[in-house]
Amino acid sequence: MKVDQINGFLAEAFPYADFTVESVGNKRAVIRQPISAKHLRPGGTVSGPTMMMVVDVALYTAILGELGKVEMAVTTNLNINFLRKPVADRDIIGECRLHKVGRTLVVGEVSIFSDGLEEPVAHAVGTYALPSGDSAG
Repeated sequence: MKVDQINGFLAEAFPYADFTVESVGNKRAVIRQPISAKHLRPGGTVSGPTMMMVVDVALYTAILGELGKVEMAVTTNLNINFLRKPVADRDIIGECRLHKVGRTLVVGEVSIFSDGLEEPVAHAVGTYALPSGDSAG
C-alpha cells in the first residue's frame, strides 16, 4: 500500500484519530501526530498514551506498507521507554523500522521525536501477530 491508500484506510478504520502517515516503504514508516491540549497530561507534557498510540500506529503502518491491507494484524507486545520530556507545542513524529517480517509475527522498533529535535523522547519495540492466511517472507 502507498501513503495515500494507508491514510485513507486508517481514516476509515480510526475516524477519531488525527495522525498522518508521512512516508512508508522498505520496512519503514513515519507518522505525525499533531499535538493539542487533548494530548497533554498534567505538567504540560505529551501523555504516555498519546506516544504509545503513535508507536502502535507506526508499526501497523509499516506492516501495511510491507504486506498490504492486513486488517486483522494485532499488537501482541509493546514495550516503551520514555527518554525525555516531549515539547508540548510540537508535533510528535514516530519513525518505525521493521526488523522481522515473518509468516505469523512482525517485530519492529519505533523512535518518537518532538518535531525538529534530534534526540528521541521515547523508544519502543513491538510485535504484531498476523492472521492465518496472510503470509509474509
